[in-house]
Amino acid sequence: MIKTLKTAALGAVLALGLAGNTSAQEINFFTIGTGGTAYTYYPVGGVIANAISKPPGSRECGKGGSCGVDGLIASAVSSRGSVDNVNAIISGLRSSGFAQSDVAYWAYTGTGTMEGSEPAKDLRTIAALFEEHIHLVALADSGINSVADLAGKRVSLDEPGSGTYVDANLILESNGLSSDDVTAEALKGGAAAEALRNGKIDAFFVVAGYPTGSLVELASAADIKLVPIDGAGANALTEKYGFFASSDIPKGTYEGVDTTTTVAVGAQWFTSASQDDDLIYNITKALWNKESRKLLDVGHAKGKTITPATALAGVGVPLHAGAERFYREAGLIE
Repeated sequence: MIKTLKTAALGAVLALGLAGNTSAQEINFFTIGTGGTAYTYYPVGGVIANAISKPPGSRECGKGGSCGVDGLIASAVSSRGSVDNVNAIISGLRSSGFAQSDVAYWAYTGTGTMEGSEPAKDLRTIAALFEEHIHLVALADSGINSVADLAGKRVSLDEPGSGTYVDANLILESNGLSSDDVTAEALKGGAAAEALRNGKIDAFFVVAGYPTGSLVELASAADIKLVPIDGAGANALTEKYGFFASSDIPKGTYEGVDTTTTVAVGAQWFTSASQDDDLIYNITKALWNKESRKLLDVGHAKGKTITPATALAGVGVPLHAGAERFYREAGLIE
């Protein structure tokens, strides 16, 4: 009985001690809006959330512990994509989020596809991350060999609120089509891939860093093609919108698929100007420390392309003051 009471008392003391340590350190929760779970934003968001987190009680950096921000618990949140993330940041629903550079710039300025909307003047950049390629996917024997061939076909443009939806409509427009010229569907990720395999749709758009998981899986189960987005239509798009650039998806990225020319846009990480300067400074610093480098290199195929050297590439929305302070200290801004 005495032994049992002593054990219980010791446990209570330890519990109180741990609680005291936890309460002594401020806990900050920080969300990262990403995209569909089958695309690139979500897994990359998970890697970054892990890199910048350091919950109370974590082992020390360099001793097998986290090298993130003291007391920070970051989480990657699945979302509808770029437009949804920008709106959630501005409304305060999410702490931060990923978005295509074009979508973010248009939201910040109230121009382009966001013309008529209130400019999102509190939107701020943390970092440019990686290049995203526009994939137009069809079955190998579909007879769809160009964007023009989509006329009259059943095509998924992704969900409204996604960057893919915005860009798919721009691509149709630059090729003399509109969503009225196709039977438009709003499928995302695995649902779009499954619909293609089952003959429910003829093609679908995906804007993601390659290789994207749902397409790797689809290519291993069915003979697919990536339809080129090139020629006069692509030229019109890149000339009108400086965010887009012609770029190739290399042969072998997806099983049985040759090198395909398409257009690409930058994926960037955004937050609100209202976020604490010191917090964003420390988050930016944690993103680029050497331990985070290890996580990025092994966490996702796109991780190796997320580097300080390209952290400011194509940034069209002002940096958050905390991120700017880090980049100045790091010598990336004069």
